[in-house]
Amino acid sequence: MKTVCIEKRGALGGTCLNIGCIPSKALLNAVANYRAAKHSFPKLGIKCSGLSYDLNQIMKQKQEAVTGLTKGVEILFRKYKVDYVKGTASFLSKDALNIKLNEGGQEKIQAKKMLIATGSDVSPLPGEPLKIDEKVVVSSTGALSLKEVPKKMIVIGAGVIGMELGSVYQGLGADVTVVEFQNQIMPFADGEVSKHMLKYFKKEGFNFLTGHKVVGGSVGERSAKVVVEDAKSGKKQELEADIVLVATGRKPYTEGLHADKAGVKLDSHGRVDVNKELMTNVPNIYAIGDVVKGAMLAHKAEEEGIAAVENMLGEGGHVNYGAIPGVIYTHPEVAYVGKTEEELKKENVAYSKGFFPMMANSRSRAMHDGEGFVKVLTDKKTDKILGVHMVSSVAGEAIAEMVLAMEYGASAEDVARTCHAHPTMSEAVKEACLGAYDKTINF
Repeated sequence: MKTVCIEKRGALGGTCLNIGCIPSKALLNAVANYRAAKHSFPKLGIKCSGLSYDLNQIMKQKQEAVTGLTKGVEILFRKYKVDYVKGTASFLSKDALNIKLNEGGQEKIQAKKMLIATGSDVSPLPGEPLKIDEKVVVSSTGALSLKEVPKKMIVIGAGVIGMELGSVYQGLGADVTVVEFQNQIMPFADGEVSKHMLKYFKKEGFNFLTGHKVVGGSVGERSAKVVVEDAKSGKKQELEADIVLVATGRKPYTEGLHADKAGVKLDSHGRVDVNKELMTNVPNIYAIGDVVKGAMLAHKAEEEGIAAVENMLGEGGHVNYGAIPGVIYTHPEVAYVGKTEEELKKENVAYSKGFFPMMANSRSRAMHDGEGFVKVLTDKKTDKILGVHMVSSVAGEAIAEMVLAMEYGASAEDVARTCHAHPTMSEAVKEACLGAYDKTINF
């Protein structure tokens, strides 16, 4: 198909490459190295004197990573002969778009097939007791480019964004307090993971107010006051910080799309409504990613993009939503796929559990990196893997093995009987699978 991509940002790659996954990982990596030099090197016999950091250079290397990757996408567009128009598109009809060009002027495009991939935007606090100004009260976008490390920082929301960016500035010396409405941090995670990470973060120096909501506040030129309320008792308290990060999630972005002019329906959450083939109610228009239902993950959007185009061509594209991994890139990392233990209990599924601590893994011990565990949940009768939850420094990489296993409907015994190199951290996965269907060897 002759293809054109319309992007208003002026840099390809969407939220992930420009103001999401990539810049945040570049910051997290820099901070992880700084913390290792500060806390881990002495244990290894490596002496550092006068250790410090340069925030400007940290931000510079972050931007270099972003620019390199976004330019790389432009090269791929040229390689595969994809036309690239810089501008904002809106529907005129089901097969016509009007584009407001970034350089000025307008252009109209007609197409037989359309793919909506407009992504998501920052969700404000309910009722907006504090408005985001990207100076004192910042979204994830503002937090990625702070000019200085705040002495005190309040993070509203203990999900992926809040804990990752909170970790960046806490690692550089900020006093971080995290406010979370739910009674646990990372509310979507397996309960055992959430409890472990709460204990770990507290040990690292984080402050937490779970079961609290933001009900008010005020913003000055260089600081803000936040009023929080205990969801149970109703007791209020006032917090003050140099920077407040609002990390309460994201919402689908359809502003200015004029989907109604194409006849495309949105659901009650403002998402583009699609069927299992990722087709909207208008047969020639498809939609993927954050703008449709499901987890707001770049790799989920990528799989949907491939499936949607395959369906446009009549080739039967499909996405297995039960095997989409999630990763939180703190240190240690958190990675998961499939069902949590709480979900299995709620669904009355009889299950077995395998558990293996990283402290019992030889490679982890040799590297003095034994924080975390691997947990495998299987069907009690068939041994089919239903869910996997990991906490470790390599969880984001190690989860891929178990995603593949679940994609092929493997049992825990299948993985446990697969030879894993020794010594590797991946042996913890093998051991947890052993524990799920029989018993572990090294724990």
